[in-house]
Amino acid sequence: MIVDLTRCQGYGQCAFLAPEVFAMRGEEALVYDPDADDAQREHVLRAAAACPVQAIHVEWMAIQRKGMRTAAARPPLGDDAFRKTGRIVIVGASLAGGRAAGVLRREGFTGTLTVIGGEPYEPYDRPPLSKQVLAGRVPADHTLLPHLSEIEAEWLSGAPATGLDVVAKRVTLADGREVPFDRLLIATGARARPWPNEAEATLDGVFALRTMDEAIRLRECLAARPRRVLVIGAGFTGSEVASVCRELDVPVTVVERGPAPLVGALGGVIGAVAADLQRAHGVDLRCEVTVEALEGDADGRFRSARLSDGTTVEADVAIVALGAIRNVEWLEDSGLAAGVWGVACDAGCRAFDINGLVTDDVFVAGDVARFPHPVYGYQFMALEHWGNAVAQAEIAAHNMLSDQMHRWPHLSLPIFWSNQFGTNIKSVGVPTFADEVAIVHGSVAERRFVAVYGNRGRVTAAVTFDQAMWLEHYQHLIEQAAPFPPASHAADRREPVIPVPAEMPDRIEATQVTVVVTGHDPAERRASLVRGDR
Repeated sequence: MIVDLTRCQGYGQCAFLAPEVFAMRGEEALVYDPDADDAQREHVLRAAAACPVQAIHVEWMAIQRKGMRTAAARPPLGDDAFRKTGRIVIVGASLAGGRAAGVLRREGFTGTLTVIGGEPYEPYDRPPLSKQVLAGRVPADHTLLPHLSEIEAEWLSGAPATGLDVVAKRVTLADGREVPFDRLLIATGARARPWPNEAEATLDGVFALRTMDEAIRLRECLAARPRRVLVIGAGFTGSEVASVCRELDVPVTVVERGPAPLVGALGGVIGAVAADLQRAHGVDLRCEVTVEALEGDADGRFRSARLSDGTTVEADVAIVALGAIRNVEWLEDSGLAAGVWGVACDAGCRAFDINGLVTDDVFVAGDVARFPHPVYGYQFMALEHWGNAVAQAEIAAHNMLSDQMHRWPHLSLPIFWSNQFGTNIKSVGVPTFADEVAIVHGSVAERRFVAVYGNRGRVTAAVTFDQAMWLEHYQHLIEQAAPFPPASHAADRREPVIPVPAEMPDRIEATQVTVVVTGHDPAERRASLVRGDR
């Protein structure tokens, strides 16, 4: 079972009909067991049928596979011979890769399908790791994506890709194997950014949180009741971990170099609300401070951290939540336009090479993809959101089987959610693209409101705190380039709508890439990357 939390609006019908599977934390924050006991099946099916927004999907991938029965009746949209005998390789066995595999089979691809994954597990869902799993409500193995094993494919697990030859059309694995392909989907995602001091990062009690193994070990530490947990970084992962610590009544200190939590994603105005929310729940939040060193005892166990303001935090567990690094190292000599922001591709998910030319047989989807979005001035974006991974994987899979006339653009607006301290935070659009923000519904003091973002007089994003039912309305306004500030006729709005500066941090530019152009004749001119010092 999968619940599309980008659609869920917190009505709670599921929690009423299947209380052993679904639960509401606060007013709208839904948590659930993705792999409920078979005894709960009828209750879950009733809940799925009753959900007003149809966000619950039972046997998610199995349903997609059943769709193959009707796919053959569709008129072919591309090379019919390729659909029957082609070879497709997907590098990345997580949400995007698994979703793409299901869509390929649903759309009638009966050729050879190979999925390569670096971890030894079946593909699993990551958002529950920092929520249900860490809190101990569900075991980690309940996050496995349902029924992926039923998709007819060769699953190569535990052997990550280490190289790509675009000309010879083969992927090299860490164990030396080479996997040939006709078309390739890159969905290698991202990994947690480690603590920069390697010796300090290996102290017992220092964790990142991105994989199932990390979630299992961290859950064991929290269950042992540490005297205090230190969270380094107050983005969404760090804030969710702090929320779980307080739910378990574990003391927690959060250290954030910015002026407030979530500032990098939502700006200073909403970040200040998030800061109040954390402190109201007992978090020792320290902003505009950095951790200078992690210190251990003689046995190599983490014991304290020295901060830039001269203070020391004594703790037994440190969680490094400093963002993510996109998994592109294996593409270094591939000739693709891959760098710290991911693999560049067009709106149809086709990868660019280093000359800026679009490739015909290499596609990209998920966290590792960097793509232009027309709504935001065709700026290239790399998004680490569940909904984006699903939507982009579907587009990529469809386009891999389609001719030029029938390919689709990836135009979905990014939507993400976070459950923190009993509050359901959701966003649609790109808040960082804005210069102003206005509260248009509800009350900031009550931490139940809708904030709408604008750029140059147009609506560009919206963020809700326990007001998810408004998200679809503002998604439509963004897509229609509606004027900002929007008109508000909400009965719960007691104050006039007054835009204020969104207080977005300075935009971080990508690491400078040095490119040289060689050749004189147009047929010979080529670009190449210069690596290292020169």
